[in-house]
Amino acid sequence: MAIHKVIEVLSQSDESWEDAAQLAVKDASKTVKGIKSIYISHLQGDVEKGKIVRYRVNAKITFEVKD
Repeated sequence: MAIHKVIEVLSQSDESWEDAAQLAVKDASKTVKGIKSIYISHLQGDVEKGKIVRYRVNAKITFEVKD
């Protein structure tokens, strides 16, 4: 039986929410091995002069724990 853990990661991008999610996985994979999935629980953004200038995600990243 495999054991999985979930961590919550906050990530930000100047491009898009999708890019923020990609960055969350990229940054987490530097220290976490065996990432299996990502669940985006919240989307946020900063608005300046009527335009979204920063995109943020709260991501739950699931990875497999090896014995």
